[in-house]
Amino acid sequence: MIDPAVVADDHKLASHLAREAGERLHALRTQLFAENSSPWHVMDAGDAAGHRYLMDALAEHRPNDAVLSEEGADNHKRLSADRVWIIDPLDGTNEYGERGRSDWAIHVALWERGDLVAGAVALPALGVTLDTHPDSKPTLTPKPDRKVRLITSRNRAPYSAILVANAIDCDAIRLGSAGAKAMAVVLGEADIYVHDGGQHQWDSAAPVAVARAAGLHTSRIDGSPLVYNQRDTWLPDLLICRPELADPVMKALWDNDN
Repeated sequence: MIDPAVVADDHKLASHLAREAGERLHALRTQLFAENSSPWHVMDAGDAAGHRYLMDALAEHRPNDAVLSEEGADNHKRLSADRVWIIDPLDGTNEYGERGRSDWAIHVALWERGDLVAGAVALPALGVTLDTHPDSKPTLTPKPDRKVRLITSRNRAPYSAILVANAIDCDAIRLGSAGAKAMAVVLGEADIYVHDGGQHQWDSAAPVAVARAAGLHTSRIDGSPLVYNQRDTWLPDLLICRPELADPVMKALWDNDN
């Protein structure tokens, strides 16, 4: 039973659903590893369980809203809806399937009439959930007295990240899921997350909502807005960074392009 005050508030509901889904998936993962399940079974079970829980919860508490989920069939009725929940029931499925990795996340975001208005990202293995509620949203950390840190993929360094790292002289950090990378910037553990390999809307909607609430810069890599609830779920690129680094990052990218 969810507290009625939580159900009544979109920010609180997003946070509750992300955290609860994360706790369920963390417990499931622990159980499956104890049973020596294969990584593929762990990943498939996590994707399915996260999707089922979030879809059931949204159907119960927001029955008139549309939903766009990585794990569900796309219903284009969302394109004419005023409110659309954009969810990734398990961001970082590969990391979820690896013992000992904590860089996976749960994303829950709400788009309303053209923009993201609420969101939450849970990092269940760390016991952390970050959200957009005015009373609990993260705040911009002070400018760190260290070299700028750029966060990038575990498996590949996007060309954009290489350009920025060379131009600004960054230290590079590698993490798994998009949510984990974005939240590293929100938490002040890193300063720049730039990605040019393309993602789907559910990969970035909740991280962008939380990053914006924390006072970070969010955009495409040319500075144009990130637009959600589009027919094509593909977003070509993404930039999340400390606000004072936005211009230097985009200058590094576009000076090289020109």
